[in-house]
Amino acid sequence: MKIGCALRYSYFGRRLHGLKTRVAMWACLGALMFISGCADGLILYPSTEKIHAIGNERVALPFDGGVLEVWRRSSSSGTEPEIYVLTFCGNAERAEHAVGRVQRWAGRPVEMWAMNYPGYGGSTGPARLSAIGPAALEAYDALKKRAGGKPVFVDGMSLGTAAALYVGAKRPCAGLVLANPPPLQDLILRQYGWWNLWMLAGPVAMGVPSELNSVKNGPHCRAPAIFISAEHDEIVPAKYHRMVIDAYGGKKRVIVLRGAGHNDPPDDEDEERIRAAIGGMVSG
Repeated sequence: MKIGCALRYSYFGRRLHGLKTRVAMWACLGALMFISGCADGLILYPSTEKIHAIGNERVALPFDGGVLEVWRRSSSSGTEPEIYVLTFCGNAERAEHAVGRVQRWAGRPVEMWAMNYPGYGGSTGPARLSAIGPAALEAYDALKKRAGGKPVFVDGMSLGTAAALYVGAKRPCAGLVLANPPPLQDLILRQYGWWNLWMLAGPVAMGVPSELNSVKNGPHCRAPAIFISAEHDEIVPAKYHRMVIDAYGGKKRVIVLRGAGHNDPPDDEDEERIRAAIGGMVSG
C-alpha cells in the first residue's frame, strides 16, 4: 500500500515537475521574445512634435501604406544642384535639423534630403528598427530619380550610419560621410551585456535587423567614404567606430575629433577639415 502510494506520488510528481519545466521554458521563451521586441524601445527615441523648419521644403513619399517624410534644402536658391545628398539622423535627431548639414557640402550647388524614420516627425507608422532599411531605400530611390544622372552621396550620424551603409551596400552611391558609426549588435553585446550577464543584451541584439548590421554591410560598399570619429565618444566608444571602419570595403579617410564626445559638434578647425575632405571626395 505504501509502495503503491509512493509510486503514484512519484508518477504525479514527475508529471507536475515536467509541467512546471515546460511552463518555465515557455515563460522564458516568451520573455526572450518580449525583450527582443524591446530593441525598438531601447534604441529608438521618436518624437512627433511640430518643428518649424524655416528654409526647408517638405516632401511626402508614399511608403508602406502611409507617408515617409523628407525635408530638403538647397545650398543656393535659384541654382541647379550639381550633386544630391541623402542624410540619415541619429536616434534622437529629426530630419528638420539634420538637413542643416547641407552647409558642409556647399562647395558647389547641392540639394540635401533628410529623412524622418517611420514614427518620427510626420512619417507615419510605428517606430521600428525593421522599417528603417526599407524606408532608407525608398528615400534613396526617390532622390536618385530626382537627381537624374547627377551624383548622389549618402550621409549619416550615429544610428543613421547603419541606414547609410545599408543603402551603400544595396544602391550605387558616389560617396558616404559617416559620423560615430555603431556596430549595433556588437555594441549591445560587448559594451552593455556584462552587467546583465547577456540575458537582456542577447535578445536585444537579436532584435536588431540584419539590414542594420554595419559590419556585414560595410564590405559590400565600394564608394569612397569619410569617417568622422569622436575620440571620447561615451555612447559608442571609438573602438566600436573602428570595427565599422575596418570592415568598410571602399577607399576611406578617417577624421578624428580630438577630445569630442558623441554629440559634441566639431569645432571650427575640425569642421573645416570635414568640409575639405568632402570637397576632395566630390571633386575626385
